[in-house]
Amino acid sequence: MYKKYLLFLVLFFLYQSLFAQSDWTLKSTKNGLNIYTKTVSSSGLKGIRVKCNLSAKLSQVVALIMDVNAGEEWVYGTKSSSLLKKVSPSELYYYSEVDIPWPISNRDFIAHLKVSQDPQTKVVTISGPTESNYLPVKPHIVRVNHSNGKWVLTPGKNNFVQIDYTLEVDPGGTIPVWLVNLFATSGPAETFKKMKEQVKKPQYANANLSFIDNG
Repeated sequence: MYKKYLLFLVLFFLYQSLFAQSDWTLKSTKNGLNIYTKTVSSSGLKGIRVKCNLSAKLSQVVALIMDVNAGEEWVYGTKSSSLLKKVSPSELYYYSEVDIPWPISNRDFIAHLKVSQDPQTKVVTISGPTESNYLPVKPHIVRVNHSNGKWVLTPGKNNFVQIDYTLEVDPGGTIPVWLVNLFATSGPAETFKKMKEQVKKPQYANANLSFIDNG
């Protein structure tokens, strides 16, 4: 049972480090999803990289990622996800708690999401480093102090978006690094499978974002 619940530790701190392509090792290719890993720390912790194509407009994908209150619906293992502060339509802070069965403590994190778009290429970048001191630590929950992630969304023809997602995260506490790394290729498949369905919902399919040019 622990295997099922520990695998998601590598994927929901959804959101700045983009690693060199030559350092990544392809671990899984299935259902149009390419998953890579590489060692990112002296302790052996691995980073992950996910590349895939999504049938959607840029505005759809951005609207989904920025709708942090809906994180429980598609980000695997999320117990709660809620908006803390909306700085602007393209920048926000949010809180999320990860549900892990006893005897392992739940994890939580605060992320700072910020969207930018290249005016020439129309490529969208969403960065989301953690802000561990934004809120006081809660009893019996381990705060994630280090997580770096980035979404790079490249528009393609016929309303396709190329997704390049990278993440490194230290879940803290006493979870063995080898166990987290073991499921680094399994966890993303769950989230991206749900993402493909979630993005079709009307609130995203019909989203009109003033800061996004669909090209």
